[in-house]
Amino acid sequence: MIKDFDSQTLCDKIVEGMQENKAKDIVVLDLREIRSAVCDFFVICSGESSTQVEGISSSVTRITRKDLKEKPWHIEGKTNGEWVLLDYVSVVAHIFYKDVRNFYDLEDLWSDAKRKDIPNLN
Repeated sequence: MIKDFDSQTLCDKIVEGMQENKAKDIVVLDLREIRSAVCDFFVICSGESSTQVEGISSSVTRITRKDLKEKPWHIEGKTNGEWVLLDYVSVVAHIFYKDVRNFYDLEDLWSDAKRKDIPNLN
């Protein structure tokens, strides 16, 4: 099936899903110019609790399914509520419990990527 949207559109919808559930400190890493990258974008955010991490994950999945008819190819970490990874192949969403995010520090690991910080919504 040919998709009628690109990875940037998918990335924007993932950010929208995160914002809908009040995710904090959303960062988009554009990996398209990095030779060893496994996808086009990483979208990273934090939740204040394991319940919110799960809620953000559900919100992202719901919005991408509703607006783009797209669902994750693979999901990891849904049971522990500390780090949920939604793999859409061209875009990977990382939803962290805030303390776990600091430990893994993906932004530093992929510091060669173009970085866009999304302002927190109230």
